[in-house]
Amino acid sequence: MGTVFLVRTADRDPDPAPSLLPDLFALKVVDKRCASAKPDALRRARWELSLLSAFSSQSDGRNHHPFLPSLLGSVDTPDLLAWALPYCSGGDLHALRRSLSPDDDAFSIAAIRFYLSEIIAALAHLHSLRIAYRDLKPENVLLQSSGHITLTDFDLSRYLPSRSSANLSPLRPPPPLPSDHNRRHRQSLARIFVFGTAEDHLKKNARSARVSPLSRRRTSSTSTSGGGDERSFSFVGTEEYVAPEVVRGDGHGFAVDWWALGILAYEMAYGRTPFRGRNRKETFRNVLTRPPQFSGQRRTVLTDLIERLLAKDPTQRLGHARGADEVKAHPFFEGVMWELLPEVSRPPFLAPVVDGEEGVGFDVRDYLRGVHQQQPAASPSASSESLAES
Repeated sequence: MGTVFLVRTADRDPDPAPSLLPDLFALKVVDKRCASAKPDALRRARWELSLLSAFSSQSDGRNHHPFLPSLLGSVDTPDLLAWALPYCSGGDLHALRRSLSPDDDAFSIAAIRFYLSEIIAALAHLHSLRIAYRDLKPENVLLQSSGHITLTDFDLSRYLPSRSSANLSPLRPPPPLPSDHNRRHRQSLARIFVFGTAEDHLKKNARSARVSPLSRRRTSSTSTSGGGDERSFSFVGTEEYVAPEVVRGDGHGFAVDWWALGILAYEMAYGRTPFRGRNRKETFRNVLTRPPQFSGQRRTVLTDLIERLLAKDPTQRLGHARGADEVKAHPFFEGVMWELLPEVSRPPFLAPVVDGEEGVGFDVRDYLRGVHQQQPAASPSASSESLAES
């Protein structure tokens, strides 16, 4: 949802006020003219923005996490909704895997352990805020310049309140920033629409269809599951990563994120997802009925982890009973110093230095206006990123 631009602030900015934005950042832009044609798209964009704001702006730092993005600023115009985020120059896990040797596009065990550990730490924080991520996949795991991960794309995430936890309060918008701070943020971000320099606009290539909300809905969007947790009945996710309970429409909770972690672990180890079929129907049938297949006969702690995460019954899935603590306790993560993960100075891969040709004077509004005018009448397409309502 939306278009992501890599932006460098222009040296010829006529406003003498200092910018609060870094020289290089990512700008996600939602064209309201396009979003209005898609049910719920703009609401999801605003929900994502509210989450990013909550992650970033708590004065006590309570919600800040090193593996979640921080909001640099946002702007809302009659035509566009946009927000700026730190640029992750390492790309994403999918691109990284594809860049490995053509004969072996799988990660090493050490790399798998490192990336899974940081993802688990991020999911643990989201779940502590009662947020189910619901869109974990390699393309949504970005790599910072330091080599550490950042989760991205929260428009499909869902707040799941707990009736059994009276001490947990719902995630609320952060307190308003001082008016001068807000004004300078808006000015800094708005200037890039005219004077900004865009090095490149980054478009994601969907390997499989993203299943968006509202394609299957019960009468009520949430229902109480075991343990007092709320479940969602929205049919969301990326086809090869969708959990069995989502396919069945049984309602789902945080366990869908642990299922997706199992799919991701399998793909990192074998270079492919475990249940992909010739078409969507076959993929979903495999998700519901087929166990994951492992090459070789020897059972390892990694295959055991994957099998436990890919339990078809969410109540039997690793992470269901005790959340992230249960996943962290698996033998595959023995020796991981969880509190020191952000301090690791030599991750498996480091991002290359950004050095590219720039397009000076690039106007985001003009670009999106041209895209909007060139769009043909909507028609179903098998290669479209979203095959359901979004």
